[in-house]
Amino acid sequence: MTDLAPDVSVTEPAEDSTRRRIVMSLAAPLGAIVFSVVAATLMLFIAGSDPFAAYADMFEHAAKPETMVAMINRATPLYISGVAAAIGFKMNLFNIGVEGQYRMAAIFAAYVGGAIALPGVLHIAIIMVVAMLVGAAWSGLAGILYTHRGVNEVISTIMLNGVALGIIAWLVRSWQAEGEISQVGVGTEPIESTGILPTLTWVPELFTDLRGTNELTGMLVVAILVGVFYHVLLNRTVFGFELRASGGNPFAARAGGVPPRRMALTAMLLSGGIAGLVGIAEIMDKARYNPNFVGGLGFNGIGIALLGRNHPAGIAVGALLWAFLEASSDILQVTQTAPKEIIDIMRGVILLTVVIGYEVVHRIRRREEAGRAAARLVGAPT
Repeated sequence: MTDLAPDVSVTEPAEDSTRRRIVMSLAAPLGAIVFSVVAATLMLFIAGSDPFAAYADMFEHAAKPETMVAMINRATPLYISGVAAAIGFKMNLFNIGVEGQYRMAAIFAAYVGGAIALPGVLHIAIIMVVAMLVGAAWSGLAGILYTHRGVNEVISTIMLNGVALGIIAWLVRSWQAEGEISQVGVGTEPIESTGILPTLTWVPELFTDLRGTNELTGMLVVAILVGVFYHVLLNRTVFGFELRASGGNPFAARAGGVPPRRMALTAMLLSGGIAGLVGIAEIMDKARYNPNFVGGLGFNGIGIALLGRNHPAGIAVGALLWAFLEASSDILQVTQTAPKEIIDIMRGVILLTVVIGYEVVHRIRRREEAGRAAARLVGAPT
């Protein structure tokens, strides 16, 4: 069969291959968003609401400068939460405990921040370092259980979430500010102004002058640095290569000398350390930890990481989309053009569809790779 030459169509040009890879990567999330809009439209029609009026209210509200600022402020902790979950996903670990990790980190950081008085930069740095250390320690418990006792990380992180909430409820009462015991929802001792991260009032007319009403949180800069760190760590370091290799094919990675226990534990510590920063934006806004501390950021971060396919840019888009949907829920309550629950339905449909879509894309790629490998074997000289 020496007369058989390799099929030229098997080897596609590099540009076509790159373009196809990009299209395949975007197919699942974009398809999920489109499908969720279609599903929401049908449900609104069935419920007797006008979907076009509802969508018009949503986009009109989102186009307001103050809403844009609020959306970015909301997307900032969601982005950090998404990165924290993505680090675990890259190691094929499901860190479901981001919720408990950032809450534990937040109350300890707020307590330490309220107990000390230092120059501005040092005060803020200590608050953030404490938050990262506590988040890493709480996540590390699940990592140790996984690496040394074989406890599934999903089970351990979920159980640790419950334990964290119980400890926090006790700590809030124990660390309640002096002289305010009789008041409801006061929380820990207030943090001095030196420990509060400044807002981005220097942004030149980006969203018109919103001073005194709504300002960009300083945590936006921290979130950008977290994204850069995540990208460089995964794509420009030996550790990142070993992490991706261990998550993609643990048996091959072990054969190549990558210690699986160390990688798994390190990934959980890193994930928890980043998770510790999720609640800092709320602490900086309220200058304390109070019983009404914002919740749900950890669980939403998992969905955002899935939607963004664990890519820093994709996670950013997912966080902004989630923030847009939350802002839309608020305006729909005001205008009454559609039930606000439609937003929860859209988010659920997006997550369900994107998971299915990624699996479909994965199977298509495997089939194409198998086809190309078979074609090369047929065309190989004998």
